[in-house]
Amino acid sequence: MSFQHIPKVELHTHLEGCAPPDFIRMLAAEKKIDISGIFTPQGGYDFRDFDHFLKVYEAACTTLQTPDDFRRLTLAVLEETAAHGVVYMETFVSPDFCGGGDLAAWKDYLAAMSDAADEGEARFGITLRGIVTGIRHFGPEACKPAARCAAETFGGFVVGYGMAGGEMAGRPADYAYSFDLAREAGMPLTCHAGEWGGAAMVAETIRDLKVARIGHGIGAIDDPALLREIVEKDIVLEVCPGSNVVLKAVPDWASHPIARLRDAGVKVTVSTDDPPFFHTTMSAECDMLHRTFGWDEADFTALNQTALAAAFCDDATRARVAKRLEPAR
Repeated sequence: MSFQHIPKVELHTHLEGCAPPDFIRMLAAEKKIDISGIFTPQGGYDFRDFDHFLKVYEAACTTLQTPDDFRRLTLAVLEETAAHGVVYMETFVSPDFCGGGDLAAWKDYLAAMSDAADEGEARFGITLRGIVTGIRHFGPEACKPAARCAAETFGGFVVGYGMAGGEMAGRPADYAYSFDLAREAGMPLTCHAGEWGGAAMVAETIRDLKVARIGHGIGAIDDPALLREIVEKDIVLEVCPGSNVVLKAVPDWASHPIARLRDAGVKVTVSTDDPPFFHTTMSAECDMLHRTFGWDEADFTALNQTALAAAFCDDATRARVAKRLEPAR
């Protein structure tokens, strides 16, 4: 059974992490950068564990050096993602990789990505929006310029602020300044937590950063009181099962808590995170959820409605995407 045809909403991707290996190799050849060590003999990305994954990811990003590189990347990602039925996608984009946190440079990169998003929507029928992202393991001070870039360019393509990267770097409160700055600009907020840091990290993130969504969040399953709080506060978890399995945040698909989270009343969504790194697509995620938990088309329709309601886009965009989710008559 194939779920490729179902229209889908995806809330948790990283633009650079969606780059096909062939695309990164092409840029490396153009720029004469030797990053051959980050690929397997078969041509995929090669990493041992989460910390090594971050190093490989950042090495791949060294090939993305200009706004036009990001324009080309955005179009390549949208074409691939749309092929798996995704009609709306939110992606994390970091000023650290787009001008080093300089606001003027960031605006040039942002214009390139936004133009590519418009072209991608016209060509592939997929709407893309960006969540400006601080990189946690770069430290609290490095996240401040990212938040300033977010606040100064909020609107249109930019719909929110978040934080990604190494979850165990510091505590959530260390990054409160950046989230406060973005919140004061009226931005919706999300943050990676509970992939590695357990329920305590999720609880601290909700308390200290006051986010509407949590990236991953699977560690919350171990704290019934926290689950009740998540439900009461209407916080949505951006769950990425395939990513969690490959990186060994969980032992295997059968051990993944997404079904238990959903059964507890938590609002969950499904995303691919960094699909070529984890050998997944949104079609594959649906297929594995069907095989593992028996979820069917009705379940995926409900998940997409949850994701659309939780999306950070404006109401006009949400209404436009809602029409694409309607079953064909």
